[in-house]
Amino acid sequence: MCGPIAFALPINRKNNIKKTALIFLYYFDRLLSYSLISFIFGFLPCGMVYMALVGAIATSNSLYGALYMFLFGLGTIPLMTTAVYLGNILSITVRTKIQKTIPVFVVMIGVLFILRGMGLGIPYISPSDASLTIGNNPVECIVVQ
Repeated sequence: MCGPIAFALPINRKNNIKKTALIFLYYFDRLLSYSLISFIFGFLPCGMVYMALVGAIATSNSLYGALYMFLFGLGTIPLMTTAVYLGNILSITVRTKIQKTIPVFVVMIGVLFILRGMGLGIPYISPSDASLTIGNNPVECIVVQ
């Protein structure tokens, strides 16, 4: 129990059965509420899932979108399994070095995305402006398969 809260609980301290039952109910309620909150927040997706959802929506076909998400899920299984096992194998110094390099990679990917969006025509990094233009004719935008 949390310090002052434990003393503030309305517990009948003279009757041991009631005291034990009320303390059990207190702990059970805390466990139930924390488990429920953890269960709900566990379903919140990470940023990579949001990016995969955008990719699935961009397919413009529900079957292809479902296949896209299924393959994304299959692709994450080996990496997540490896991350779990490597976390137990690697030493603390290696883990801290990895944690220090993560922000560098995040900044590098952010710069890459900005360069790609600018359309500078740099091969393999930023497509040219011509490939970014969208025609004014709505018929050109419709793809018939």
